[in-house]
Amino acid sequence: MCGLAGEIRFDGALADSSAVARMAEKLAPRGPDGAGVYAQGRVALAHRRLKIIDLSEHAAQPMVDPDLGLSIVFNGCIYNYPELREELIAKGYRFFSHGDTEVILKAFHAWGASCVERLHGMFAFAIVERDSGVVTMARDRFGIKPLYYSQVGKRLRFASTLPAIVAAGDLDTSIDRAALHNYMTFHAVVPPPRTLLNGVRKLPPATVRIYQPDGSFADKLYWNPPHERRADDAGLSREDWRDRVLEALKLAVKRRMVADVPVGVLLSGGVDSSVIVGLLAEQGQTGLMTFSIGFEEANGEKGDEFVYSDLIAQHFATDHHKIFVPSSELMENLPGTIAAMSEPMVSYDNIGFYLLSREVSKHIKVVQSGQGADEIFAGYHWYPKVAGADSVVDAYAAAFFDRDHATLSRQLAPEWLADTDASRDLVAAHLLAAGAETPVDAALRLDSQVMLVDDPVKRVDNMTMAWGLEARVPFLDHELAELAATIPPEFKLHDGGKGVLKDAARLVVPHAVIDRKKGYFPVPQLKYISGPYLDLVRDALSSQAARERGLFRQEWLDRLYADPTSHITPLQGSELWQAGLVEMWLQTQGIGS
Repeated sequence: MCGLAGEIRFDGALADSSAVARMAEKLAPRGPDGAGVYAQGRVALAHRRLKIIDLSEHAAQPMVDPDLGLSIVFNGCIYNYPELREELIAKGYRFFSHGDTEVILKAFHAWGASCVERLHGMFAFAIVERDSGVVTMARDRFGIKPLYYSQVGKRLRFASTLPAIVAAGDLDTSIDRAALHNYMTFHAVVPPPRTLLNGVRKLPPATVRIYQPDGSFADKLYWNPPHERRADDAGLSREDWRDRVLEALKLAVKRRMVADVPVGVLLSGGVDSSVIVGLLAEQGQTGLMTFSIGFEEANGEKGDEFVYSDLIAQHFATDHHKIFVPSSELMENLPGTIAAMSEPMVSYDNIGFYLLSREVSKHIKVVQSGQGADEIFAGYHWYPKVAGADSVVDAYAAAFFDRDHATLSRQLAPEWLADTDASRDLVAAHLLAAGAETPVDAALRLDSQVMLVDDPVKRVDNMTMAWGLEARVPFLDHELAELAATIPPEFKLHDGGKGVLKDAARLVVPHAVIDRKKGYFPVPQLKYISGPYLDLVRDALSSQAARERGLFRQEWLDRLYADPTSHITPLQGSELWQAGLVEMWLQTQGIGS
């Protein structure tokens, strides 16, 4: 788990090492344990290291294998690297390190770009072939590890974060209107390849991109599991599916214990994180550290779920750390949270994960977290609505979109409104594509392959890595996800959602954390904006940079200022926070009008 950066020239010019160094410096929080640079002619690579596996310098990056003629920068963790290493040794490969980076390098040499299909884990990497000049970039199946890039003429730059690419300079930082439409409509989800900036793009998940020496490239999507029923499973009962899910989840949790340092758990007290704790306890983990966070109440809304996290911590005798954040500290840390975002993300969870990660990183370097369960096992409230709808697109948009195109046209300044209903068109294309048997299957595929990537997964990566903390997500084990995609929707939707997962969890954890209303990371101060929070947002939207940019109609902003709590999105987000955040993020990145 680290940060990577690089520049490749496809015109024979020398790579700009100073620009790569600026990117690497911006990535320093992701890799506080070491730094490395490799520059050779048209190639410059940089890496910031967080030592998790093979703590020696033999595993440092950029890693160069002169015998194979390959160089790599890699961010992530390959959980099955020991098995792959043994397989490669049997093929005659010799290793100079004991980590997963060199395993990728040898696997690429042995099996080419298709080696990604053998990798269990989270990863983003770039491999340069010395002799052919070919560059291969890849990203894991769920996009858990980010990979941003900018291509100007014959110059390619790439990095683990968007701000790192901005730091390199010489970049088009104008706003992408279709991406702004996504941000304002699709609950801040801007799917790849777009970002809010025209000059920066991101490699889609489950994608391998191969650049030829002239800069041309081709993409291959290597994973897209069918969300359909299998004939062999026709007779399976609810209990059968429960048992299959439990076994697959046990393996997913076990895989993510691979490390040369201790591994803890971010414990919200919900069923997802609780079952991870329970399974680790079953597997004999002792002295397991767990961490929970809570905030002050606001507008009568409670700001923590400590009663449930305490229950799990006591039941499994974990070394539990409970963190309470007063309003003053929340306000103080909002700028740091926004600066840690690779892209603007409206979810209130960001500040929670940011402050939780700060405290966790004082104790350990690796945690497991429960993200992905809702998108894999149908935990959200819109899945039942989609199930009974005549139009899956209409039902999904009504439940998830922050506003429709007509409403957005009254809120954005005319010059910033996309020419078409960009968000609905994008969502419809995904929902109506072949390979999903029912409307619920289509919604789950969209959420797990698109929404999840650029909301929960990105949020956890950005906020944990801001403090040099690695987060692992067992619910996004690709074999578990492949299994879940075949489960009949009725087994997921029962019991208020995530039914089959709850059935499995009842065999592991106390029922009290299962039989309760679904909870979220509550940060009520950012939902019911008032006092200093209102001042913060108003100042950002009234700044000279914001006025010159002119993204929003002033009459709409004035209505938000007058009564922020009356303008809440269908997903219980603040419209004012959403508008203010995009300006605060742009200004944090030093991006003017």
